Amino acid sequence: MRYKTALVTGASRGIGAAIATALTSAGMTVHALARDAAALASLADKLGPRLKPLVGDVRSVDWIMHSLAGEEIDVLVNNAGGLSSVKPLWQQTPEETAEIVALNLTAPLQLIQALLPAMIGRRRGHIVNLTSTAASAVFPGTTSYAAAKAALSQAGRVLRYDLAGTGVRLTEIAPGRVETDFYLSAFEGDRENLRERMYTHQRPLRPEDVAAALGSALTLPDHVDVAELILAPTEQAAGGHVYPNGPAI
Repeated sequence: MRYKTALVTGASRGIGAAIATALTSAGMTVHALARDAAALASLADKLGPRLKPLVGDVRSVDWIMHSLAGEEIDVLVNNAGGLSSVKPLWQQTPEETAEIVALNLTAPLQLIQALLPAMIGRRRGHIVNLTSTAASAVFPGTTSYAAAKAALSQAGRVLRYDLAGTGVRLTEIAPGRVETDFYLSAFEGDRENLRERMYTHQRPLRPEDVAAALGSALTLPDHVDVAELILAPTEQAAGGHVYPNGPAI
């Protein structure tokens, strides 16, 4: 691992915690950003001094950069995101829509914008954007989330073109279904219902699977960039069409 330091957002649990664990195990210093101070403290106790808790909101980019002053961040992992509800767009509140876009698109772009100049100056760096299969396939009730992830995916394609020759790599990882608490708020906190509906009848990915794929992308030779990677459970395939019954035309 030629990279030395990383900023991982949404690092207190799930995929983010698994990524932080994998990177510290590889010898990196990881600045772990999340809002849950207790969860970050617990992770730091487990992983040791290479894990640097950073308690704050991913949307507070100026504060994040101030907190990282003097640090050379080699790897940015844009993992933090959110999906507060799964329902048609017209049933969402404007506040829900704005929050989903801010978490899943605006904040990642602003962090990239803030960290890239130094990476380009050092001719060393790696941006990793965690998107979703929802960016390219239809999952009912996810209009705002899918739009934000699709926009981040397309932004990565354009950025990769702009970054060619700078020494900075960009990788998009689009996971399918991963067993985490990501959808818990959409299930109104009912963890048992979430597990029964989403994780019991098909084997989902584990957070560690995503972390392993990310680690592989980081350790490839400098001239190799895993540009886009769809990581899906063997038993899940996104796609297909279901047409609801409606009035005859």
